[in-house]
Amino acid sequence: MKTKVVLTDADVSLILDAAKAHAHQHKWAVTIAVVDDGGHMLGMQRLDGANTISAYIAPAKAHTAAMGARESKIYEDVINKGRMSFLSAPLLQGMLEGGLPILVDGVTIGAVGVSGVQSHEDAQIAAAGIAALKI
Repeated sequence: MKTKVVLTDADVSLILDAAKAHAHQHKWAVTIAVVDDGGHMLGMQRLDGANTISAYIAPAKAHTAAMGARESKIYEDVINKGRMSFLSAPLLQGMLEGGLPILVDGVTIGAVGVSGVQSHEDAQIAAAGIAALKI
């Protein structure tokens, strides 16, 4: 029987705190979402000033990164290169840069999605949150 690594409540708090600190450092108003390997919400923080729609986009980016086991930007790039059929992919609504999977030994255990600033900045915030896990 295999054992499965999962994110704990403490891990989720650590990710959110580190991502929030990175966003505050740059004065970025964003929403940060953390999901498990199935894309189910574990925690979310909408910072002061973050646009309302970011509370929908951040979890969608996290869900896409978790379900696809890859950065959500990959889907955006594929679509931008003309593969429009990806727009109909089931369960993937956050196909924009800013969702990053959390990997342990090559296995996805969850993901972080961020929305509110430039997409590459959203990804920086997500990466800062994940880096706090020191995995």
